Amino acid sequence: MTIETGVLQRYSQGAESIQADLCCPIDYDRELLALLPQEIIDKDYGCGDPSRYVQKGDVVLDLGSGSGKICYMAAQLVGDTGKVIGVDMNDDMLALARKYQAEMAEKIGVANVEFVQGQIQDLALDLTALNHYLAENPITKAEDVLHLRAWQEKQRKESPLIADNSVDLVVSNCVLNLVHDSDKAQLIQEIFRVTKAGGRVAISDIVSDEAVPAHLKADAHLWSGCISGALQEHAFLQAFIDAGFVAVAYDKWESHAWQVVEGIEFRSVTITAVKPQDEPCLDKGHAVIYRGPFAKVYDDEGHVFYRGQRMAMCERSFNLLTGSAYNDQFIGIAPVQEQTPQHWCHAAGTLRPAADTKGAAHKADGAPSCC
Repeated sequence: MTIETGVLQRYSQGAESIQADLCCPIDYDRELLALLPQEIIDKDYGCGDPSRYVQKGDVVLDLGSGSGKICYMAAQLVGDTGKVIGVDMNDDMLALARKYQAEMAEKIGVANVEFVQGQIQDLALDLTALNHYLAENPITKAEDVLHLRAWQEKQRKESPLIADNSVDLVVSNCVLNLVHDSDKAQLIQEIFRVTKAGGRVAISDIVSDEAVPAHLKADAHLWSGCISGALQEHAFLQAFIDAGFVAVAYDKWESHAWQVVEGIEFRSVTITAVKPQDEPCLDKGHAVIYRGPFAKVYDDEGHVFYRGQRMAMCERSFNLLTGSAYNDQFIGIAPVQEQTPQHWCHAAGTLRPAADTKGAAHKADGAPSCC
């Protein structure tokens, strides 16, 4: 049995009957759960609660949506101005999630949830469209495979399942570890592709404290059980940095391991990240002050921030650092009068003279101060 077929079979079983060993204990928002049918709750398998990162009006994409629990929780939060898309490759899980769509739309007051079939490492390929193509064009000879590949590439470009830069928030609950190691980099690049500039990521998953050895990775049961496909805890973060995300951080890191196999600890985590704005770095006179407690820190773009010093920043970096992604670690100081925009050319660690920002509004928690 391959890794992929093992995962497919185990989660088909999970759609049919409860598989208690596939999930960690999680404290979900009871108010959001109250509207959900018990079957959706019982047959959901996760290790975290990414729904708590959802904001009103968001377009949310849930990778490996399973029974639809996170989707239906998110639907209550995005409201009638938002939308939730669940993507899963498993027919049985999709059938379970779709079974309650009409009922949930009536309870929530809006039909704002859609479930689509696809592989999360290839979010451009619509598997429902692929099934229709294969029904009309069965593979009977080698030449048919070439025609299929051409059709797939055309479909990805002209009718992608999830379009480029279309999602405000990508969430996932204990699914990335199920993807084959050879596809994990592509998976995270796909997340980057579909996320809007300035959009966010909140991924709950299982990580290991040590690299998982080959003999454990070869165990299909451990893989489908969210164990042996886990990334090592540092490698998990680095994969998102390598894909181009910034503000990559562990927002949740369980102190107690969920399982220990051959001395390796496997635990639940939630990481958050932001896709940078697709705009030039223009210097208009902004500055930020790193609050501390460390003497200095660096970000993923090479900036250095000295504690208590007014560091020169382009407007794009200023907005990122003083937004919610950095949890109020920086004080933002806008110029009294914006300078004529100039393409950023300051070396890392350049200070902004206090004279340039005297009397300016200070920005903390994304809003001007009251004093």
